[in-house]
Order: sequence, then C-alpha cells, then structure tokens
Amino acid sequence: MSIITSIRFEALSAPVARPYGMAKGLAAARQSTIVVIETRDGIQGIGEAWGAPAVNLANLPLLRDYIEGRDIADVELAFQLIIARHYHFGLQNQMIACLSGIDIAAKDALGKKTGLPLCRLLGGRGAERLPVYASGGYITETPDKDFAPQLEAMTGHRAAKIKIGLHPASDEARTRLARKILGDEVELFVDINANYTLDTARASIARLAKYHVGWIEEPLAPQDFEGYRQLRMASPVPIATGEALYTAFDFKRLLDGHGVDVVQPDLTLCGGFWQGRRIADLAELAHVRLSPHVWGSGIGLAAAAHYVAARSPYPHADNVPYPTLIEYDVGDNPLREHILATPIVAAAGMIEVPAGPGLGIELDWKAVRHYAAN
Repeated sequence: MSIITSIRFEALSAPVARPYGMAKGLAAARQSTIVVIETRDGIQGIGEAWGAPAVNLANLPLLRDYIEGRDIADVELAFQLIIARHYHFGLQNQMIACLSGIDIAAKDALGKKTGLPLCRLLGGRGAERLPVYASGGYITETPDKDFAPQLEAMTGHRAAKIKIGLHPASDEARTRLARKILGDEVELFVDINANYTLDTARASIARLAKYHVGWIEEPLAPQDFEGYRQLRMASPVPIATGEALYTAFDFKRLLDGHGVDVVQPDLTLCGGFWQGRRIADLAELAHVRLSPHVWGSGIGLAAAAHYVAARSPYPHADNVPYPTLIEYDVGDNPLREHILATPIVAAAGMIEVPAGPGLGIELDWKAVRHYAAN
C-alpha cells in the first residue's frame, strides 16, 4: 500500500514577452498549478491542474479531506464520492480541474510504485514516438505584423494549427497565408475558440473549405450541443471540440448528438485519466477520432503522451490514415520546457513517450520556484 499523507498545490505564473492568444482575448502570462502528492512510503507523484491557480488553491482544503489517508490506487473512489456528495457544485468548474491534477499525480505515483511507465497501467505501450501538431499562429495585438513570422517558425512540422475567429473574412485571409507559407503538404487545422454563432461558423467554413482544412476547432460555444449537431451534419470540414468540456457526461452528450468528428479532452481539466479513459472509450464506441488538447506545462504534455500511447488505433489495424495527434504548443511558454529536468521537445513532428516509471519526468525544482506565483 501507498497511503497519501499530503497534497499540495504549487501555483506558477510565467510572464510572456508579448501578449498572445485567441479571438476571445490575449494572455500576458502562462499559468499552471502543479499538484504534488506525497505518500507514507516516500513516493512523490506529480500532476497538473488547469485554470487560475488562486481558484485551484481555494478548492484544496475541501478536496484534501477526501484524498489524504487513501491509497494512491483508490483515488477514483474518492472522486466519485466527491461529485456525488457535492452535486450542487456541478461538473463544469475548477473542482474538476483540481481532481484532474490530483488524478494525474496519483497515477504518476502508482507508476513509480510499480516501476511501470504510466501508459502500461492505462492499457499498454503502443508506441515509442507519437505525432504532434504545432499549435501556434496566435492572435496578437499586431496581427498583421506577427502572424507570418509565427507561421514561418512552424515550418518543418507535418501538421499545424492556427487561430482564427475574428471574422469570416479574416479567417480566410489567415488560412490563405498559412497555406502559402506552410505549403500544401502540411495538415492544417484552424481554431475559433468558441467565438462564433452557428450562422457565422457556417459562413467561415464556406470560405475555408477550399484550403483543405483538416478540422475546424471549437466553432461554437462548448454547451451548444444542438448547434454542433447541425453544423457537423452540413459541414464539408471535420468538426473538432472538447477542450472546454468536463467529464464523460459532457462528451457523451456531444457524441450522442453526433456533433463532432474529433474529440479533444484536456487531461488537466476534464477529470484526468479517471475521466479521460472513459471519454476515449466513448469516442471509440462512437467511431470518432481522438486528439488531446494540451496548453499548459510539460507535465500535461507528458500525461497526453502516455494517454495516446495506451490507446489502440481501432477501428484501424496496420494502416492508420489519420494517426492520433497531440497538441504541441509552440508559443512563448516557459512552463512547457523550463520546469522539466529533461524537456519533451518535438523533432520532425514527433515526441518521445517518456520511458521512466509513472509519467517518466522529473521537475526542475529551481525553475519551479522561479515561476512560483506570488
């Protein structure tokens, strides 16, 4: 047994040189919350919780009472108790993000306890290297000046995603330039970040289809399930969404309504591996593709790598026309690489699945202290 004796949250904030982001707004810093679990037998597990660190810290006293004193292999039972007992809180909230980080940390500790990489505990090590797509082409304060250099920095990747969502005419201009700079061989995705209504999304898609877009991401608000159903039924471009959905309950509603072609759970938000495995199973049962969202630190990237490595390519066998891609943020983000002793860095459009026990990563605690939020 490995009894959890303590949980702590480490709030991080890393200012960026120039604000960047999406159609809904720009970010001047990258933030994250590291979750650290300590066990009675000296094992330390590391996880990551999405969202504002101050809000995550406010949830910790409630959750600590449920988790401390339990075995690292039993945390999912505690999670079920929490969401059942505190049902008035709902599921679209920071409490679930905190549980996500705790789950990742507990499973990292379990992997270290057993000496196995986390993917083997989730289903198997199906790959040593995994394909990624470069996530960049962000909206900035001076988009006419900044967009082309961002695209040029993404050359060499096999797949890339850009931000759109300001206006259908702007969407076409940005996509046209991306195609010109990245070339026709790169798989190109576009991301609206839920900034459109159904009619505006249709207008944008009508302009973008000729550029052979691989998917259009979050064209509508996360809870517009009926809108997603209608859009997908008529769209010549695949629809992707899910980064802002929490737990398998949300994804089941989306999939039952046939509103998506590619589901994009974020393990640091949706419920960790606890819910992430259920979401992947639902997608597999619905014959829908999976591509995890990652826009946090290197911890979340490591978690996504183990998550994907453990999934089968069903219904494919030897030939997989569209392999599962992991999002690889290429924006200015010190938390992606600086806080890991050995960063996970993409090369030729691929990342290595960490081979060590658990997540297979070690934190650079000096760097963690450097980015500690005041």
